[in-house]
Amino acid sequence: MNKERFIKRLVQLRMNKNVSAREMSLSMGQGPDYINHIENGRTLPSMTAFFYICEYFNISPQEFFDTENKAPERMRELVKAAKGLDIEAMNHIVEVVKRMKR
Repeated sequence: MNKERFIKRLVQLRMNKNVSAREMSLSMGQGPDYINHIENGRTLPSMTAFFYICEYFNISPQEFFDTENKAPERMRELVKAAKGLDIEAMNHIVEVVKRMKR
């Protein structure tokens, strides 16, 4: 993942959470412009800070880099809810999702 895609993903996740860059920065114990500097390409987070970013969004690093998964936390909730369903019910859910994507 290149720098631009990293920034785009960070913005996407932050917007999904409906928080400002300032609010996120302060919630992470950073200065008010920390996330803004990352999103503007001035800096990149250290590995430790990246893990804190993932923790802030309640996602794994793998989920951060899975850009096809627009809402990782909700996806995890969906999978959890689907576990234990019989195959027929799961087939119905798959068909509903396919129709929604069209």
